[in-house]
Amino acid sequence: MLEKMRNIGIMAHIDAGKTTTTERILFYTGKIHRIGEIDDGQATMDWMTQEQERGITIQSAATTAYWRDHQINIIDTPGHVDFTAEVERSLRVLDGAVAVICAVGWVQPQTETVWKQADEYQVPRVCFVNKMDRTGADFFGAMKDVHDKFGCAVTALQIPIGSGSDFEGVIDLLAMKEIRWDAESEGERMTVCDIDASRLAQAQEWHERLVDEIASHNDEIAELFLAGEEIPAETLKAEIRRAVLARELTPFLCGASRRNIGVQPLIDAVVDYLPAPDEVPAAVGMHTKKEEQTAVPCRPDGPPLGLVFKIQYDREAGSLCYVRMYSGKIKAGDQIYNIGKKRRERVNRILRMHSNKSEPMDSVSAGDIAVLIGLKLAQTGDTVGNEGFPVLLEHMHFPEPVISVAVEPSALSERDKLKETLEILSKEDPTFTYREDEETGQLIISGMGELHLEVLVTRMLEDFKVEARVGAPQVTYREAVTAAAEHTEQFDKVIGGKENKACITLRVEPREQGSGNLYTCGIKKNTVPEDILEAIRSSIEGCFGAGIQYGYPCTDTAVTVVSTVYDEAAATPFAFSACAAAAFDAACEKAQPELLEPVMNVDISCPKEFVGDAMGQVTQRGGIIQSLESKQSGDIIHAQAPMAKMFGFSTSLRSATQGRASFSMEFSHFQVKEGGLGSIC
Repeated sequence: MLEKMRNIGIMAHIDAGKTTTTERILFYTGKIHRIGEIDDGQATMDWMTQEQERGITIQSAATTAYWRDHQINIIDTPGHVDFTAEVERSLRVLDGAVAVICAVGWVQPQTETVWKQADEYQVPRVCFVNKMDRTGADFFGAMKDVHDKFGCAVTALQIPIGSGSDFEGVIDLLAMKEIRWDAESEGERMTVCDIDASRLAQAQEWHERLVDEIASHNDEIAELFLAGEEIPAETLKAEIRRAVLARELTPFLCGASRRNIGVQPLIDAVVDYLPAPDEVPAAVGMHTKKEEQTAVPCRPDGPPLGLVFKIQYDREAGSLCYVRMYSGKIKAGDQIYNIGKKRRERVNRILRMHSNKSEPMDSVSAGDIAVLIGLKLAQTGDTVGNEGFPVLLEHMHFPEPVISVAVEPSALSERDKLKETLEILSKEDPTFTYREDEETGQLIISGMGELHLEVLVTRMLEDFKVEARVGAPQVTYREAVTAAAEHTEQFDKVIGGKENKACITLRVEPREQGSGNLYTCGIKKNTVPEDILEAIRSSIEGCFGAGIQYGYPCTDTAVTVVSTVYDEAAATPFAFSACAAAAFDAACEKAQPELLEPVMNVDISCPKEFVGDAMGQVTQRGGIIQSLESKQSGDIIHAQAPMAKMFGFSTSLRSATQGRASFSMEFSHFQVKEGGLGSIC
């Protein structure tokens, strides 16, 4: 029953109340019998030890709840910018989202990031303005801020009764009733009554605005509205649903999750306005045999096709592969085909997850989300199905790591265990990478920020019990060419009594910032054997990782194989591999290579009286102020600064602002580093 299913994500800035809201949803839907609080480290969805200790969400957690005969698959995502990959991969497989917005802070920096990600994946959403019980809460200000920042049409389905310490409940603008929640029953019991005379004029004004907004999307409702006729609530609901699915309208609700106010109408809104799996546009993939784009309708009776969007390691079960099914059905015990890797694997078990707990399932069908156990080769972004329908769904894109740390095993006997652990962690998290430094023999791990690496290192030492020493954080630099150049390289050596000959002409040129590397082969396939072409490609891609001058990975560089001289008697894959590597180095040397450093977007929230001090802290570190945004709760400074100079910024910002400022930082772009490698301290 696809129409009775919802796949939703809860997304927001850090501390807006995502996990608190999710806890209430689970409580009111009967999934849990006691509300767990984040502050006590008891939240159901924050099950990792570090999440409980730090009071933040680190990993997206999945669960399933039931409301009004509907199955709701919920993914609670992190709010901290360092864990943006968790949000990215969750939004890729969701049909709808609930954006939780702080009633005091309004649209905050990470809200903008997740909103843009949701736009990219065309995810319809409803907004829940949380923390209406806090001093300075402003529902209408938050709604206007979303409209101004994102240019989307917004409408209130409720308005608050009071705000701050006077917040009592909400007025439902469709039913035109007041709703209050009973504190003794932890908000389970609701009282619905007529609107008080003192609030009736305001309620009628906002009801008219709601109908006016809906009428602008529907001519029939517009005619009834202009004629002054009463429009049934069900008619309005149906049009709101249509407009939300078309992403023409974003409805707003409000409440205070911590005080158990406003959550049940939010669950109703998820069922009423967010799409079922077959109401979103069909997924599109590349048919590997036909080499053409193919739509994948969401049908349980279609060929099986699913996307692995998350891998989680379990000590007992091994890899837990979170899969969103787009078509067909997979049963426990089935043999499935990894379309990208062209390998078969057996599904031993299928689980329905509830945070870190699970219950077995016989099968998983189109539109649903489940965990498959037994897939050893699967990685994040892999498509699974069968050979009869080899459609490759679009791979997920993740930002590049910008900060690195050296890790050494405390004893030689620990080295293999350390490597094994890093392999598991990098499989779980696509933004975490590791490599071995050939000169020092150290293992270098890279991630999205200081907190990201700190969390991973703690997991490595405490969860996996690896004994290792960890160095100080270092910036991950890149190299790139800044001009175009061409070079012809010849290779001619006698090895083991056999002549090895190759000749390659390569062209290198810079690409647009952020577009990544590109390898192109301009040689016709029939003129040179496949194994020779593969040796050239493999060698060039290896060179991208090894760098040009300093050994840092290349970025935004295009390499084209212009021509080769192929001597059948002396040509070997080894010769062409070595020749390609030498040609790459020589061509890049001619193309004016530069060292690039990561530049970060820095957003600082602070009281108005400390704006000057906070700006001073950024400019001292080579930062450039982009803009200043004034809000009721304080000012937000938007700046850009080189990553290398931002270590320890948190401490200096706190001391300059008496601990009242906070900041978030995310990668923006790479830029040429002044002074090259010699300027690195």
